[in-house]
Amino acid sequence: MSAREIFVVGLSHRTAPLEIRERLAIPAEQLTEDLRALVATGSVDETVVISTCNRVEVYAAATDPVLGSRAARQWLAQRAKSSDLDAHLYERSGGDAVSHVFRVASSLDSMVLGEPQILGQVKDAFTAAEGAGTAGAMLSRCFQKAFTVAKRVRSETGIAAGSVSVSNIACELAAKVFGKLEGRRVLLVGAGEMAEAAAKVLRNDGARLVVLNRSLERAQTLAAAYEGEARTFEDLAAELTLADVVISSTASPRFVITHEVMQTVVKARRHRLMLLVDIAVPRDIDPRVGDFENVFLYDVDQLESVSRGAVDARRKEAESAERIVQGEVLEFESWRKSLELTPTIVALRTRFREVVMAELERTAPRLRSLSDEDRKSLEKMGDAMVNKLLHQPLTELKKGVEADHGGQLLHAVRRLFDLDRGDAPAATPPAKNAATAVAKGEL
Repeated sequence: MSAREIFVVGLSHRTAPLEIRERLAIPAEQLTEDLRALVATGSVDETVVISTCNRVEVYAAATDPVLGSRAARQWLAQRAKSSDLDAHLYERSGGDAVSHVFRVASSLDSMVLGEPQILGQVKDAFTAAEGAGTAGAMLSRCFQKAFTVAKRVRSETGIAAGSVSVSNIACELAAKVFGKLEGRRVLLVGAGEMAEAAAKVLRNDGARLVVLNRSLERAQTLAAAYEGEARTFEDLAAELTLADVVISSTASPRFVITHEVMQTVVKARRHRLMLLVDIAVPRDIDPRVGDFENVFLYDVDQLESVSRGAVDARRKEAESAERIVQGEVLEFESWRKSLELTPTIVALRTRFREVVMAELERTAPRLRSLSDEDRKSLEKMGDAMVNKLLHQPLTELKKGVEADHGGQLLHAVRRLFDLDRGDAPAATPPAKNAATAVAKGEL
């Protein structure tokens, strides 16, 4: 008997270019179906999928992580419509997988170190898995712990000092290009979380905001909060002609700002300087737009080089954050291993008591003068013998589970004492007491 093992298979901005990541991006409305499809393979028992502009990762718990990993890789390859995706994938299991999700939630693995959006994105991914019924006890415990770790990192270190995010970096880039943003017309294409983060910075810098969105109501809500104007996609070409800066962050699966549209726009602008920042994945802006004269186009990967100087001061804080993460990983792994340890201890005590009670049943008929009181005394003596015989082995077993070879040791014990046979009896009251003792740390 073994507890489910956690593993992660995925790719990120560190291992895959934007062209690959955007092929794997999962629309929010499709996530539930994909989660259930993964579990339906029968190779994973639980799963959570994180899909952001910088990463697509499958977290899973499986009794056979080798089969589970294979299923996750096949699923990702099918989504990417690629047979050579393995070159971009990484895989981690056990404590390394737990450490990875803790680091991701704490923004230690983000393109912009310390950025705040990732925690909300991880929470959304977990909520989606809960809604789809694919987040079981193991992943629920892991992700809830990840949220706690992220909170500790943000409150106990200075890694989140100031306000650094992809949206902030985009705004800083705009300020560098134009010297200052005061009075500049900035078009936000999309009205989601990324657009709102940009709007806060831009308004403080004195920019004139225009929010363009498919839903006019959402555009109006965001624009009103930051003294801007709202537009719909019917006004796209006209607004592009007027804008100095464009920051696009929609969830569209296709280009929103096409090469054809920009041909008309550039002519109308008479080649006036224009900065476009595409922070969407899949991309909103056709990459060929950057070929036009006096049009500067940056995508989310190109922002990484811009962001490096802004996060250098956070590197030292990251060391403190890493120590928090590793301490929490050890605690989680100790809990996970106890899921294997407790049933083995209970089964072992049950097996020993079964032998003692069987011998008592064979012997009792020959003891004609044996009273009920005497029988109870013999049963207590049998339980005491079991306790003494197993005390040292169980102590060593508990120590062994904490070591790297713990799984092999548990397997050996279960095999030596035939603890997995189908006719094994249910735990008797003393065995249940053993489980309680394990939980209290008494064994």
